[in-house]
Amino acid sequence: MPTEVALLESRALRVEQMGRVDILDKVKSLVMLPDGIHVRTEDVARYFEVSTASVRRLTDRHQEEFTENGLRLLRGADLRSFHSDMMSLWEGEEGESYPQAATQLRLYTRRTVLNVAMLLRDSDIARCLRTYLLDTEGSLRAQYDALDARVTRIESCLAGVGSALQELGPVLCRMSERLDSLDRKVEVTQQLVGAMSVRLSDLSQDVVRMDARFDARLEAFAHQLKDLRRRTGRR
Repeated sequence: MPTEVALLESRALRVEQMGRVDILDKVKSLVMLPDGIHVRTEDVARYFEVSTASVRRLTDRHQEEFTENGLRLLRGADLRSFHSDMMSLWEGEEGESYPQAATQLRLYTRRTVLNVAMLLRDSDIARCLRTYLLDTEGSLRAQYDALDARVTRIESCLAGVGSALQELGPVLCRMSERLDSLDRKVEVTQQLVGAMSVRLSDLSQDVVRMDARFDARLEAFAHQLKDLRRRTGRR
């Protein structure tokens, strides 16, 4: 785990931690300008309980790094436009007027303030933030190591499952073949049943026709018998 000194000296380590702006309010409340995005040099100094000169010297010494992390320097038309926007947002504050810079204004974002915390040596608040960052990183690393150990155990279990599946493969293959054979037998049986059903239907029609012919013959025989009786009775 990196130390506080390493964090102070290594820009690469600071870049790795730059997304952790959530810790700012966990250590101390950071009062933003009305836009909720920026703070001024005096606001940063008040947050870290140091002089504004200390903050300016720090930002001058690491100007490129701070600029990359959101530091802005407003002058001229940009400054007047920003003041106009802030004054319109400040109107709801009773008994206060929005303080305007004379010729230029440095604006810091939360990311920039965190950058200050990782570089400012003579501030208890900054040291507390650095400690919080490193402790949290250590906790996250411990959680990662625990997760890695669990994944390793799962992988070892899966290795045993893999060998079991390899042994089960031939059995499943034979079962699949038997099921295919059974499917074919069922299909043949269904075909036989279908043929028998057709044949029975044909037989049923034959029986109906035979019944009709038999009834017709009986009726003819009955007529012949009546005629014979009539002729016999006359004699």
